[in-house]
Amino acid sequence: MEAGAGNLNESVLFLPRVGSTNAWAKEHLDRFGPIGAVYTTNQTAGRGRLGRAWADAPGQALFCTVVLKTPLAQPATLPLFASLAVADTLHARYGVQCRIKWPNDLLLNGKKIAGILCESAGDGHALLVGVGVNLGQPQAFFEAQGLPHGASLACQGVDVDLDRDPEWLAQYLTDFGFDRALYTYEVEGFAPYRERYKAACVNLGRRVTFDGGSGVAGDIDAEGRLVVRTDGGVQKVFTGEVSVRGIYGAV
Repeated sequence: MEAGAGNLNESVLFLPRVGSTNAWAKEHLDRFGPIGAVYTTNQTAGRGRLGRAWADAPGQALFCTVVLKTPLAQPATLPLFASLAVADTLHARYGVQCRIKWPNDLLLNGKKIAGILCESAGDGHALLVGVGVNLGQPQAFFEAQGLPHGASLACQGVDVDLDRDPEWLAQYLTDFGFDRALYTYEVEGFAPYRERYKAACVNLGRRVTFDGGSGVAGDIDAEGRLVVRTDGGVQKVFTGEVSVRGIYGAV
């Protein structure tokens, strides 16, 4: 069923249950115009960055994939732009100020509440932004999954309406988080958002460990790379896992 549409070229589709919204979007790209989305609260086979499984809690989280079929000036920075879009959406709904763990994990009070996975589809003619937001799971859920640093908005004291919020969030994320912001981002890339991203990024000023080294993260460059000062000089990190000393016990 369609949850609503902002214009003729946009659809936001709701699925009661699906293996993965990213996989469904890849198989149904013809359902979308230049921008659209598909969402569910019951995703049974989702995954996060680096192939990690995303545990399901039916009815207690939002799983949404935004589909973009518009050329981007700087597509490699989409994960960073997407993290700001999700943070803006959560602020609009709940008034919370999320921090960002480079490149695109969202934290609230030092706990991960949202993750993002960007992929290409349709032989590169489309980009998918998969978003998972923990809405109402109890803390025991994260402990049972071996995720002591995860939490839901409800766990953080946010008043969540599990009946109404998923549709509102999916609509707002598509219409305002992406669609309107794309008028700038698709042409100018990451540059207009760089300073705001840096202000929200928890990595900066902290010691980080990445594939092949460690050092102090000092900047996010114009290409969206994490600039790290190591004993051997400056390294610019763009892929792989980065852990951060001092947030949720990471070292």
